Amino acid sequence: MLLILGSAFLAAAGNGISLVAFPWLVLERTGSATEAAVVAGAGTLPLLFATLIAGVGVDFLGRRRVAMLADAMSALSVAAIPVLALTLGVGVLNTAVLAGLAALGAFFDPAGMTARLSMLPEAGRRAGWTLDHTNSVYEAAFNLAYITGPGIGGLLIATLGGINTMWVTAGAFAMSIVAMAALRLPGADRPEPDDRPDGVVSGVLEGLRFVWGNRVLRTLGLLELAVTGLYLPMESVLFPKYFSDRNEPAHLGWVLMALSIGGLVGALSWTMLSRVARRRTTVLTAVATFGTAATVIAFLPPLPVILILSAIVGLMYGPIGPITNSVMQTRTPPQMRGRVVGVMTSMAYAAGPVGFMIAGPLVDAFGLTTAFLALSLPVLVIALLCPWVPALRELDSPAPPEPTAPRL
Repeated sequence: MLLILGSAFLAAAGNGISLVAFPWLVLERTGSATEAAVVAGAGTLPLLFATLIAGVGVDFLGRRRVAMLADAMSALSVAAIPVLALTLGVGVLNTAVLAGLAALGAFFDPAGMTARLSMLPEAGRRAGWTLDHTNSVYEAAFNLAYITGPGIGGLLIATLGGINTMWVTAGAFAMSIVAMAALRLPGADRPEPDDRPDGVVSGVLEGLRFVWGNRVLRTLGLLELAVTGLYLPMESVLFPKYFSDRNEPAHLGWVLMALSIGGLVGALSWTMLSRVARRRTTVLTAVATFGTAATVIAFLPPLPVILILSAIVGLMYGPIGPITNSVMQTRTPPQMRGRVVGVMTSMAYAAGPVGFMIAGPLVDAFGLTTAFLALSLPVLVIALLCPWVPALRELDSPAPPEPTAPRL
């Protein structure tokens, strides 16, 4: 279990450093925030499609092998930057090249994440952990990496420079590969021929068909799609706009840090809460808290209030990741676990681009408060409807007998 946690932390920390380093390299050369946003977007756009394909790859090639291949490609995408600078000169690192390398690394990231998530039940059993404890610690390690990664990236840029920082990022991915190479776990290697998907398209369709046919997974996926689609524009558009207008970039960092620390504590707390709290109650509380807090933030209260509300949102929403993971793992046949994780993760990303397209024009046309309310009020409506959704009552029901994988 420690090898999987270490590998997940190192890979996520590498991605966290990249989140800072790629836009910095653009700003360092062009000073254009628009071009920096293009590169940042190039690192997120492939996620929607890559997650679907990644799940098929995990079930076909094997979990451990895919995790190592994904980290290797991510390492190559960031190591290419200092290599190009040394061989062809820094002038070759224009916005198009950086955007292409960011997209390349992002395309393979979901495969590594999906592969490690698919190994958690077996790793937890070997460690003697419950499934809830396993997923709680995994999500906490993942969140911790995304808290520390950008901070480490900033320090590295200040001391080594943006280009040389990429050597350290590649080293983090290399250490993740070493951890996976040392792992010996049942179900981690390539599946038997009868358990593999027949092809990419049929494998994706099997995953979609299975998730849609299971009403608990379908409901969780749609809920995640809606809430994530409404949340991401707040984090990536509305908050930056608010603090940019006030010339307070440090305060933006504080708010995002409050969200992340709250999420870390919330995820880790599920280890204890899972013994006394009901999953359905936890999900309902998280959605209602998010909607209420975002509606209050819409009126742009003082910074301390925003920080407290952000930390509370992270804290309440932290257990949702472990809960979703446990439900997927107990209701999915082992040979389909990669495809189901891929579909569920893709659903979480699906509404993000739509939210971004809506948020920008809303701010320009009607102002920040109206834009915040346009995103927060639907979350409150979802929170009011959730208690009446029958499928969510099954979150606390015993998992059915191990399902079988459908074939198209």
